[in-house]
Amino acid sequence: MTGTPRTLAEELRTRTDSGLVGLLRARPDLLNPVPGDVTQLATRAGTRASVVRAVERLDRFVLQAAEALAVAPDPCPYATLDALMGGDAGDDAVAAELPRAVAELRAQALVWGPDDRLRLVRTARELLSPSATHPSPTGLGPTVAEATAGMSPTRLQEIIAAVGLPATHDPVSAVAALTALFTDRTRMAELLDTAPAESVAVLDRLLWGPPYGAVTERPAPHLTWLLDRGLLLPAGARNVVLPREAALHLRGGRAHRSPEPMPPPLAPATERDPQLVDNAAASQAFTALATVEELLKEWDLGGPSVLRAGGLSVRDLKRTAVALDTSEQLAAFWLELAYAAGLVASDGEADERYATTPAAEEWLELPDHERWAVLAAGWLSATRTPGVVGTADAKGRALAALGPHLDRSPAPEVRRRALALLGSLPPGTSVPPTAVLSRLRWERPLRGAGTAQSAGPTAATTGEGPGAASSPADDLRSRLAQWALADAELLGVTGRGALSAHGRALIDAATASAHPTTAETRAAANRAASLLAPLLPEPLDHVLLQADLTAVAPGPLRRPLAEALGVLADIESKGGATVYRFTPGSVRRALDAGRSAAELQEFLTTHSRTPVPQPLAYLIEDVARKHGRLRIGAAAAYVRCDDDALLSEILADRRAIALRLRRLAPTVLAAQTSPDQLLDGLRSMGYAPAAESAEGDVLIARADSYRTAPRTAPAPVPDGPPSPDPTLLDAAVRAIRAGDLAATAERKPVHAPAPASGALPRTTSAETLATMQAAVLTSSAVWIGYVNADGAASQRVIAPVRVEGGFVTAYDHTSDEVRTYPLHRITGVAELADDSV
Repeated sequence: MTGTPRTLAEELRTRTDSGLVGLLRARPDLLNPVPGDVTQLATRAGTRASVVRAVERLDRFVLQAAEALAVAPDPCPYATLDALMGGDAGDDAVAAELPRAVAELRAQALVWGPDDRLRLVRTARELLSPSATHPSPTGLGPTVAEATAGMSPTRLQEIIAAVGLPATHDPVSAVAALTALFTDRTRMAELLDTAPAESVAVLDRLLWGPPYGAVTERPAPHLTWLLDRGLLLPAGARNVVLPREAALHLRGGRAHRSPEPMPPPLAPATERDPQLVDNAAASQAFTALATVEELLKEWDLGGPSVLRAGGLSVRDLKRTAVALDTSEQLAAFWLELAYAAGLVASDGEADERYATTPAAEEWLELPDHERWAVLAAGWLSATRTPGVVGTADAKGRALAALGPHLDRSPAPEVRRRALALLGSLPPGTSVPPTAVLSRLRWERPLRGAGTAQSAGPTAATTGEGPGAASSPADDLRSRLAQWALADAELLGVTGRGALSAHGRALIDAATASAHPTTAETRAAANRAASLLAPLLPEPLDHVLLQADLTAVAPGPLRRPLAEALGVLADIESKGGATVYRFTPGSVRRALDAGRSAAELQEFLTTHSRTPVPQPLAYLIEDVARKHGRLRIGAAAAYVRCDDDALLSEILADRRAIALRLRRLAPTVLAAQTSPDQLLDGLRSMGYAPAAESAEGDVLIARADSYRTAPRTAPAPVPDGPPSPDPTLLDAAVRAIRAGDLAATAERKPVHAPAPASGALPRTTSAETLATMQAAVLTSSAVWIGYVNADGAASQRVIAPVRVEGGFVTAYDHTSDEVRTYPLHRITGVAELADDSV
């Protein structure tokens, strides 16, 4: 196509295939469904929803360029745009970056036309242009022509006379003359030199926006001076506005107070030894594994109930926080982390409650670094955001941990981008979180905040300055970034604020693809885990027994040893070293689990680097000697003992009254309580009974774990359409080109006049058959109208290969495949003026 394109569709037709691929990759919403031709593509690219999404993904400088085009004449020469961005004095940084901004707007089909006639697409102009209900981020108001629309001709002539211009014959020329004055730097400066100081102060207050102000019925003289000369124009009954041309003169031609051509630097930077960072991150990664393991152990027999509306109650969240020795907000993070990894879920029963999943058992058997990879992969791609737990939803209800409505679809993108920014720094280097947030806000200034900057203009009096803008730190994207940085530290992806070596491996998939697949994320997590493995502490197979009935584990213990010691002793304190304390109750718990005194002594001797202290040996022997002398079974319940004197002692004890015991035989007592209650009652009295089976064997007390049915991890909520792969992009471009050929190819009539543009060709059955047979003989392409079985009509360009049996077999240029069409479904056929396709 030659000449200047008149529409966006015409410009898109001139783009190369790679140019269309770039557009579809940047705006994947245009692909659903694949446009039938370039005209449909251009129409869809101009819809409000698609434009809003595209504008939200612009960086701050590209967005500023679009905002400047929205307040510039349409079409706008490049030189005019450069002047609006850099001002009358010019700005080298702006001039250097403006070509990139224009190229980006062109690539995303938000701007079209040559450099001397740049056009912002109509929807984007409506979105970014200032109006009474939607102020522009530039702070500019309407033009003189817009502000004077509807003003009486007499009033216009009065303004013209007040500024010293000759009278005109019509309002149009009057507006043009006033506009020319306001855009003439020399004449405008001379006019303002005569302004009272109070009038100049009013203009200064309205200069950078909002440009609206309120006046009384009898304005002060300095306001009257501005109103008489059109420097303030009516914007309602009591409101006035500073015209755009006047504001630009006062600003020195700049559309923005502070153009930001370059992103804010990631500073100040703090450099540390990368090995110290890796070690700190590995230490926190190990703590994360221990915390999740503690959570699974806490819910091993079944977790708390699920609320009717879904999620965990506040009371149960507090209990979980106490069990994990952390705050409620951090407890919510660990819960959501385990949930994202598929380790906990609801059981789905009628009396629904949370529990660990079968996958948790497999996870516990993995090496530490592989367990971390599972958690990291789940966290990196999760859209559920524990940071919002406790806040109110749209209906004022508090959001619960593990409950609904916690998904925030931008979370994975923000998380990956925040880590990628840390990854752009040298190893071991950290920056304050505020620096990362500033960079993210520059990259996506509107993302998560919407395109509307405010609900409407601030109609303050002209004696007041503009209202303070809302803090950008309150938007969703900033909060997501803050949570991402905090979570990365908790999970051990970062250490001391710097990205670790295994953290850099983790974000490889994020930097290689804007939307990495689940498989790519897991592969990156596995690579990161291999780097983390040497940094994690090696599990120990020994403890240090002490004379005060405690055992010290100087590091993490191997899983079988930790489980066995957890039964024999109570954990007294955690940290770098774990302290276990032996008590009569803990030793009895081990005996109830089926261990004998000799086995306990052998276990301690084998796994202790110090000799078994005598007090501990005496404690085990003393509890074992008493253990099982009393036997309890189901009668309702009974107690039997070979020592009838001991039974008499129990009967005489007033504390046994609640057990309602009576002697059945010299060595047997019957009780009116259950065996469990009888066991607990006698133990509270200081005895050490053992439960027995119906055959008289001692029952081993081993708790049964509770698991849900197999559950999959929650699927992330996508943030818009997925990024298309190269195969889909190539096929879509071919389909658009073929459809465009069918819609725009020049046709010549057969025996009927050419159909109107966009209409299906109409020929008789005989004419259709004859034209098809002729096309087979000449190997030429034809244009047909076709109606499928569902009644959907389309137009296609085909090259017939064979005609027989009421069907035509042809190569379809529109779908790029060989297809067979019933002749009775072809509405008509026309030859192409140019058979080359």
